[in-house]
Amino acid sequence: MVAAALHGQTDRAALFLAATLGNVLGAVVNFVLGRFLIRFEGRRWFPVSPSARQKAETLFARYGQPVLLLSWVPIIGDPLTLVAGLLRMKLPLFLLFVTIGKAARYAVVLYLTP
Repeated sequence: MVAAALHGQTDRAALFLAATLGNVLGAVVNFVLGRFLIRFEGRRWFPVSPSARQKAETLFARYGQPVLLLSWVPIIGDPLTLVAGLLRMKLPLFLLFVTIGKAARYAVVLYLTP
């Protein structure tokens, strides 16, 4: 996204929307894994390790659903979205928090890109 913004050939609003949408859809995959496919945890392809899952559960217990505003943060973001599925969080609320967090990230990145 930064490279495309620096190149200047693509509208920044389009870059923002594509990056945000793609990242939110990735979070939805983790949500679905948590909700329906947790029995596959431990398999090589499963995106979240048991220790990362435990850390995310601890964060959820401490801060509640708004912790998903941090779903953009490397290392903890994927486990947070998986745990949201495990805890059977309502999808509209999940989408609200995740979209706000990821959109804010990309807005800042684009703002800081000359």
